[in-house]
Amino acid sequence: MANEELSYSTPDRLVQDFASRGLVLLSPESLGLPMDIHDRIYQQEKQAHDARQPISPGLFPDVLDILNSPGLVSACNQLVGDNWAIVPFTHNASFISGARDQHWHKDDNGPYNGRKQRHHQAVQLEMLYYPQAVRPDMGPTATVPYSHYWTFNHEENHDNFAGADHLDFNYQIDGMERRPVSGPDSEYDVEDIRLKRTAHDIRMREAVTDLKWPLVQQLEAAPLRAGTVLIYSHNTFHRGNHRRDDWRTWPDNPRFMWRFWLYRTTEPAAPNGVSVAEIDWRNAGLDPLTRADLGNVSDDVSAVWRYHVHWLHSGQSPPPRPEVADLSKAQREQEAEHLFAQLHEKDDAAEPTRIGAAYKLASIGDTALAVHHLGKALYTDRESVRRAATYGLIAVGPDATHTLLEATSSPLKWVRKAGVYALGDASPLTDEVLQAIVGCLEGDASVYVRAVAAGTLGCLGRRAAATGVGKALIPHCLDALVQSLAREPNRLGMDRAQGRSVKFARPTDDCDVCEGNGVDFGFERFGPVRSAVRENALWSVVILCSHGASITSNALEPTIAALREVIGTDQNVICVGFAMDALNRLANLNPDGDATPSIKALRDTLPATLKESPIRPWEALVRGGLNSGSVADFE
Repeated sequence: MANEELSYSTPDRLVQDFASRGLVLLSPESLGLPMDIHDRIYQQEKQAHDARQPISPGLFPDVLDILNSPGLVSACNQLVGDNWAIVPFTHNASFISGARDQHWHKDDNGPYNGRKQRHHQAVQLEMLYYPQAVRPDMGPTATVPYSHYWTFNHEENHDNFAGADHLDFNYQIDGMERRPVSGPDSEYDVEDIRLKRTAHDIRMREAVTDLKWPLVQQLEAAPLRAGTVLIYSHNTFHRGNHRRDDWRTWPDNPRFMWRFWLYRTTEPAAPNGVSVAEIDWRNAGLDPLTRADLGNVSDDVSAVWRYHVHWLHSGQSPPPRPEVADLSKAQREQEAEHLFAQLHEKDDAAEPTRIGAAYKLASIGDTALAVHHLGKALYTDRESVRRAATYGLIAVGPDATHTLLEATSSPLKWVRKAGVYALGDASPLTDEVLQAIVGCLEGDASVYVRAVAAGTLGCLGRRAAATGVGKALIPHCLDALVQSLAREPNRLGMDRAQGRSVKFARPTDDCDVCEGNGVDFGFERFGPVRSAVRENALWSVVILCSHGASITSNALEPTIAALREVIGTDQNVICVGFAMDALNRLANLNPDGDATPSIKALRDTLPATLKESPIRPWEALVRGGLNSGSVADFE
């Protein structure tokens, strides 16, 4: 397949492909823009690159048009819902391929390098845009399809302490990432580079095949036509790839790639009276992109896919699996015992087996039985089992709420973290749930738990806005988030504080979750500081503000005041970006519907507020409703 054009996704298969494979390709034609826009972006970017100018979306208005192109918006609406947002100031820029290989990793994409909780649900995506055609020898992005539901321990595994989870951390320790694979300084033979026979190539392939996870294989995203968009789950293993063509041609023929991190602000919901069609995975045939036979996977895998197809269409858990419908009570209990034992299988290769068992328990047809077994597994000493149990309880849905509430008061911080996180992905917003999460946000000794609690409030509010259940409590979510901003400090980024790469950062007495890298972009106004709690709180505020002033009630004015304070004084540039986007969404996402005096005043003063910062995240602001023509007034 190396020289065959890759198979682009079609709207009718988008959800199925994403839920199973974890990535989709959008053709240039599907974006709905004039085709000459891609060459224009490429030429402008090449000119800026050759002049060694810093490259950002604000300098290229056409890139902002890509983000709001009809086809891209439609596809992302299917995958992360209407009014999806873009994480600000976190590598939303152009990347160029060259001589080196990254190691395989999963990004922690919202907020950046803060150990963001990994949602199995489609809450966070990465979007890659290629303004030029990409040949197989131009350093195409390398991915591992079907890897997005499986991972490794990180809670007490320092190799994965930072936001990115690594497939082969020894690659970093051995210094291989610093060694050029190709180019003038390479130690390899040209033919070995061209034929993928270098030690780097071999190590990359073996790292994937050694996983022994179902269907996983390396996929290099090429050949691609100019203007192609690649979208994948933030949980997908991927890496930057080296070029294999003549290095003397690279300056005249650079391969550019723009990356943006997207996240959900609205909940999926099926139209009234419309049921979600079942997919017969055993007869699903060959994946058109990877050519893998989807029918070869076990029901451990297809049970996971089934849940996420159904959730993407409806926001709900699917009905019990058809194969358990005729089980007697005794048979169902025996099956649950078998799955509980399967949950405890050992070693990394059994990750899909454990996760599959959890999802199968969730859909066994007896939620009390499922919650009983998954709740027991949640308290095991093994992180891999707790992780599977957490996802299983989320897949059960609201019936798991009581068990998850109990977990939030556990003396074990890892169990508290799991309970706090799972409530955000599974439970309705009730007084009891709200008080439990706010209590953790206000008083938990673990920064990690407080950061997860801050993110959970946004997820709970997002669901309440969609379902109406707990909608009156959304202002209380905003109040708690705003109050946390007054309590939580920024800290020097862990890379700076510890004098080492963030990949080697370690927890401290002050903070048990990764907070780094700190960036200031060369402006005195900012500092190289981070705060996982502040950033997750503002991530949640963006989600809630995306639903307009009508859901904020008496929290509106304090929220606006707090966001203005962040924009005007916070040294953490990521916090400033989130605060700008939240205010912008209040002012501009619903210009006809929100006509309150507070929102009218906000629209009038927003330009001046944005100018209080020396830089602005145009990709997030334009996506959040600001007219792209406004960019010229600032830059």
